[in-house]
Amino acid sequence: MNILDTPIEFLKGVGPARSELMRTEMGVRNFGDLLHYFPFRHIDRSQFYPISEVDPEAAMVQVKGKFIRIDSIGSKRAVRMVGAFQDDQGNILEVAWFRSLTWIKQSIKTDVEYVLFGKPGMFKGKLQMTHPEIEPLANFNKPLKGGLEGVYSTTEKLKARKLDSRAIRKLMEVLIPQVINHVSETLPAYVRKRQGLLPRAKALKEIHFPPNTDMLSQAQQTLKFEELFYVQMRLLNIKAKRNKEIKGQVFKAVGDQFNTFYNQHLPFELTGAQKRVIKEIRKDMGTGSQLNRLLQGDVGSGKTVVALLCALIAIDNGFQAAIMAPTEILAQQHYETIFDLLSEMHINVALLTGSSKTAYRKKLHTNLENSQIHILIGTHALLEDKVKFNNLGFVVIDEQHRFGVAQRSRLWRKNTIPPHVLVMTATPIPRTLAMTVYGDLDVSIIDELPPGRKPIKTVHRKDSHRLQVFGFMRDEIKKGRQVYVVYPLIEESEALDYKDLMDGYESIARAFPNPDYQVSIVHGKMKPEDKEFEMKRFAEGQCQIMVATTVIEVGVNVPNASVMVVESSERFGLSQLHQLRGRVGRGADQSYCILMTGNKLSNEGRKRISTMCETNDGFRIAEVDLKLRGPGDLMGTQQSGIMEFNIADIIKDTLILDKASDEAQYIFENDPRLEHEQLVLVKDHLSRIMKRKPNWGRIS
Repeated sequence: MNILDTPIEFLKGVGPARSELMRTEMGVRNFGDLLHYFPFRHIDRSQFYPISEVDPEAAMVQVKGKFIRIDSIGSKRAVRMVGAFQDDQGNILEVAWFRSLTWIKQSIKTDVEYVLFGKPGMFKGKLQMTHPEIEPLANFNKPLKGGLEGVYSTTEKLKARKLDSRAIRKLMEVLIPQVINHVSETLPAYVRKRQGLLPRAKALKEIHFPPNTDMLSQAQQTLKFEELFYVQMRLLNIKAKRNKEIKGQVFKAVGDQFNTFYNQHLPFELTGAQKRVIKEIRKDMGTGSQLNRLLQGDVGSGKTVVALLCALIAIDNGFQAAIMAPTEILAQQHYETIFDLLSEMHINVALLTGSSKTAYRKKLHTNLENSQIHILIGTHALLEDKVKFNNLGFVVIDEQHRFGVAQRSRLWRKNTIPPHVLVMTATPIPRTLAMTVYGDLDVSIIDELPPGRKPIKTVHRKDSHRLQVFGFMRDEIKKGRQVYVVYPLIEESEALDYKDLMDGYESIARAFPNPDYQVSIVHGKMKPEDKEFEMKRFAEGQCQIMVATTVIEVGVNVPNASVMVVESSERFGLSQLHQLRGRVGRGADQSYCILMTGNKLSNEGRKRISTMCETNDGFRIAEVDLKLRGPGDLMGTQQSGIMEFNIADIIKDTLILDKASDEAQYIFENDPRLEHEQLVLVKDHLSRIMKRKPNWGRIS
């Protein structure tokens, strides 16, 4: 057995009780797992700061001195401890504790020299540190050679068993000498040389105990590259297996339905990007392998028309098509758009949602099984076992990140040979990142808006400018246009200090009174039929203003709406603001987006608002949003394990991701079976990874 596979309980200092906790809390089962439990940051513990030179804005600092006083302040639940910590120059730092007070009372003495390490700040004009790491100076071991100290993630349960960051670091000191000579390479020598990477054993040693920042950086680069390289190799492997093993329907013809619609009923010329994407999809449909493609396109880029034309190819080949949307409103919109476009053709389009009546459903089920319905549009209701197609050949999943992996997989079971799958999203991200996030999907991008669309003018206004904003709304309404006003809340929340929807509705109703103005309201807690009624009223121009929550983010398409006012816009993510803005600008008139905020903004809030005002480019906005928020559950991929990284950050490390992707692609194109002697280690390592992780590629 490889020493790296040794159960963790056999490491000195662990034992059975700790090992179980490390397994559940850290995911560490053996020596290899612990070796790959990397520090999330490194700190310089070689330097002590005089208290007089401590910057309250600094991230972390280290000071030494003595407590001259420790007092208990407050009573019952509000009790806290405050200490006056003095360095050898006589300067004072206030130290505060709100928990572990009994331990502080028993352990901290006023006649002992301590080392304090923590985040400084100001409180009531005094320099303060809250809950710093504390160690007697006599026990303090400076890092060797002025080196950096790794900080490891821990939990309260781990800390209770005295497994804090420092204890984990001590386990690493025991572990690394035992295992480091048994670490084998996973990358070919020529890749390491070309990318300037460290030997793997050295990288693993230096990530835990780097002597300086340069060596730390090299170790991080090496381990990030390795991790991202194998993510790409895994995805390429899954894709190759799918193409080989999973047969798809062969759509041989582009027939009468497609040609008739394209030549006679398409109300506008397709953009070059739309034509290119249709060709890519058409090619996939004719290969005999299953189409599994992601279609990215900004709000208003024309993804729905592309999906419809591809559905017509399926119909021309004797198959049915399905389009699944995450909300009833969006499903309804797709249905109305497609129904209108096909109104002069003999193609039956049906809608199925959670609110569809029983009698309607029965008839629909029968017509679907008899192939009398060619295109079925709906929500999660399409996944029900009762919904049976005669011959489903093409599936479109809109805003797929709102569907779980298991849900999407159920569509596969709707036909003996799985249907072709087109996944659509209006959240654009860079291609390499998209290929990683979306697993093994091929990626198509509509990177061009239809001609004649005027860019939406976006401005930032504070609450103090509200009367001017109302005046602007009146001017636009006089021109015959309509206005959205969007709020983040439905009802008042004590925790959040911004206006809620109902207050907002009342203030707008006062500023825009009957009978001169009609104001509609829509939110998530309304009954579907009431929501639909209000939206229909707005769509038909019976009311001038719609006050709503974000339910209209993917709501009705109203070309006459030219103004989007977003209240408390600092509370929204960038991608969400961009989606909301995309609700206007659908017609020929100049459209506007007004971002309302309070008078005080955080740095992040200010960055979001300024980005929205500077650009309409969805890719640029998504890039900034990802940097601000991190990937999170970016596209519903948390369930697939694709996004579980040890050290890499797919947002911050896009340059490394691109390089890793290029190397993986080159290897796979030239030696897909990995038979070359230099690739044996790649094949072995990839095999181990594939055994550990599920293949969600089959159900994307």
